[in-house]
Amino acid sequence: MADIYKPVSHDHDAFLERAMKRKGFREAYDDLEDEYLLVRELLAARVHAGLTQEQVASSMGTTKSAVSRLEGTAGKHSPSVSTLKKYAKAVGCDVEIRLVPASRRTTGSSRLGASKGKRES
Repeated sequence: MADIYKPVSHDHDAFLERAMKRKGFREAYDDLEDEYLLVRELLAARVHAGLTQEQVASSMGTTKSAVSRLEGTAGKHSPSVSTLKKYAKAVGCDVEIRLVPASRRTTGSSRLGASKGKRES
């Protein structure tokens, strides 16, 4: 019988609340907001699909370490649109990229429009 993927429990909001109290964290986090939003989108899509990094890597034709870097390196490198499309396909999603006028951007909202899920409950 196949192993069932069970993600480790993580309360991201509680983590951020604690981290925001550290000197310099808020400024650094705000500078990388879009990258962190993208990483959260990637992780949420993979978890929702019930897939491991190994399974996503196999579907993408890459390695687990490449998927791990993609999911965990906010600000270190920017993935290509092609890579995002491969990842999205592997987790059952599409990629949607939009340019939004700066006057419509609001703090704290998802500014990326990075993925459009094809998720079914």
